[in-house]
Amino acid sequence: MTPIKTYLRPLGLVFGNDARNLIAAGRAGALGGMAHLGFVLVEVIERSSGIRRNIVPYTDVSFHAGIADHVRPRPSFGSIDMSACRIMGIVNVTPDSFSDGGQLATVAAAVAHGKQLAVEGTDVLDIGGESTRPGSDTVSDKDELARIMPAIEGLRGVQVMSVDTRKASVMQAALAAGGRIINDVSALGHDANSAAVVAASHAPVILMHAQGEPKTMQLNPRYEDVVLDVYDALAERVAFARAAGISLHNICIDPGIGFGKTFTQNLALMAGLTLFHGLGVPLLVGLSRKGFVGAVTGEKPASARVHGSVGGALQAAQQGAHILRVHDVKATRAALSMFIASNDPDSTDV
Repeated sequence: MTPIKTYLRPLGLVFGNDARNLIAAGRAGALGGMAHLGFVLVEVIERSSGIRRNIVPYTDVSFHAGIADHVRPRPSFGSIDMSACRIMGIVNVTPDSFSDGGQLATVAAAVAHGKQLAVEGTDVLDIGGESTRPGSDTVSDKDELARIMPAIEGLRGVQVMSVDTRKASVMQAALAAGGRIINDVSALGHDANSAAVVAASHAPVILMHAQGEPKTMQLNPRYEDVVLDVYDALAERVAFARAAGISLHNICIDPGIGFGKTFTQNLALMAGLTLFHGLGVPLLVGLSRKGFVGAVTGEKPASARVHGSVGGALQAAQQGAHILRVHDVKATRAALSMFIASNDPDSTDV
């Protein structure tokens, strides 16, 4: 008989002082450990040979061991406070980026853009030198380093920097040059040495889910249940990272919107984001300018998908995302400020 696995997905979300009062009274849980976001309902999902779902009040499962991971306050991640939603601004130092057509391929352009994103309100800059868009090819360590190292040096001291890479040698050099966080789309699975580099450096790491390699990941992605399958895969990578010596407080997870997922699967993940708080670590969501956004809005050029991307970012923030990875920092910051102000007028994070 197939053992039963249980998942808990928070529902019935409440905001602001309503959330604080209900949490204090024990009638709601703190979504992702955030005091201003609460949930009063829980979908209990049981999976064995099939999937059973049942929605119950939070008070009926508040004693459940899995709830503790959902509501535990997240410590700072790479010196970034996780008590509210934060913004990660993207700086792609690549000649073949899907989102900007290589406009930031020169060091001067990348550094200027990073500085502008800092002015616009980003909390962290994510520097990348290898495109991982669908169909992309791997670049050598040497070429990737040649692209990002001058940008990292030029942006040192401007803002906290994350380095978007799958390669251990790139991670090591970037951290030594001033990078603070590692953002690995392979969840430390691409390079056999990457987990050891991260563990030895005590650097925070973002573990992203992807089904397959960028070159082929969109050919035929398959899941039994995409939300549960991605959750299970990330749980395995978190366990792997911890076994490698990486502390739980140095781990963040990303469900990998657009990485080995169809249009329908991406939408299912966006609707089920609250489930991922059960992993007990900060949640990053990156959907900015991706193809499925254009499929919804009808905007074919990636650069024209700003409005749909901002709408998706707010959906993620509503479900307790701790970090939004975006290209359009100014637009996202303005929308997020309005979202927070209208839902939580007493907040100091507006």
